[in-house]
Amino acid sequence: MISFENTEIAFKSKSEFQLKKAYWLFKIISSPTLVKLGKIITPIALNLRLPIKKIIKSTIFSQFCGGESIKECSTTIDTLARYRIGTILDYSVEGQESLEGVENTVREIIGTIERGSNDTNIPFAVFKVSGIATFSLLEKVSSNIILSEDEQKEFLQIEARVNRICQSAFDCNLPIFIDAEESWIQKAIDDIALKMMLVFNKKRAIVYNTLQMYRWDRMTYLKFCSDEAKKYGIIYGVKLVRGAYMEKERLRAEKLGYKSPIHASKEDCDKDFDTALEFICENHESFALCAGTHNEISSLFLTQLMKSKGISCSDERFYFAQLLGMSDHISFNLSNSSFNVAKYVPYGPVKEVLPYLLRRADENTSVAGQTGRELSLIQKEKMRRKLFK
Repeated sequence: MISFENTEIAFKSKSEFQLKKAYWLFKIISSPTLVKLGKIITPIALNLRLPIKKIIKSTIFSQFCGGESIKECSTTIDTLARYRIGTILDYSVEGQESLEGVENTVREIIGTIERGSNDTNIPFAVFKVSGIATFSLLEKVSSNIILSEDEQKEFLQIEARVNRICQSAFDCNLPIFIDAEESWIQKAIDDIALKMMLVFNKKRAIVYNTLQMYRWDRMTYLKFCSDEAKKYGIIYGVKLVRGAYMEKERLRAEKLGYKSPIHASKEDCDKDFDTALEFICENHESFALCAGTHNEISSLFLTQLMKSKGISCSDERFYFAQLLGMSDHISFNLSNSSFNVAKYVPYGPVKEVLPYLLRRADENTSVAGQTGRELSLIQKEKMRRKLFK
């Protein structure tokens, strides 16, 4: 049985210096006061062109990001590859609204696909539809609001951009994840993802949609996906995550007076996530799965499900994924047991990736036990190394 307590395996890629740096970084992130202060001060300092870019790049940026460009990510890709862990290059620049900015984002996404096309160490690419679309238009489409003629043309352009990206992934034979987003734009994304799968997923899963299982309606939707896959003879690619917009979702539901799409408790979310894993394994002829989770229980549960269903740990249709800089005890121990594992490796210019980094710090602070778990494992490995010096 896999043990996620094995810190020797978990941190074997880290030098003494890197381990100490990670420890102090998580120490800082564990303080809500410091995180709040950093969220206020850091953007101001960058806008004022104060010399803090090097500090950011050598601390929180180096922990959670691969570099400022695809080329700069090469060291991270090679390091992970030494331990049989793949890289998912994630261009994490947000809020591009101009046509020029959107087109640049499309080109960058296609660049990540092309970078991975001949590299077995890059098993997937990824993108957000909101990065190449107008958010308000996605919201209108998701709400079934009648579009003007200009809006219809604009939405067709959005679909054309997504098609360009998916066609590139198909041509390069590199699967691509379409990330999940806020519930009020997700229907448009779900529909686009299925439309792409009907074209590109006839023989294998090239296009993957993402389901956030903290939503109480996602199990019903997953069963619908299974029915659609069987009906049209496709492989439905699915990345399962718990979710990333909980506070925003609940606040909006309360403000606008509708039922929150989020489960009432973490226990209900955990139950749905594991139920989804079980459903996919039981119907694995119709699915390809990436389990994007930092949860030890769910990770172990999937390994047991795969064994019970006769699914090989090296089956390319089944992957585990975690974020760079987090949960190495899960990633490295799974890989050491021959399961397929990949790390999300965000990249982009420091200033433009800052919203992602601040959200990462926020999530580490707000998720109960996450930072404490990281700290305790690093401390355990520091003690182990001290004993065996």
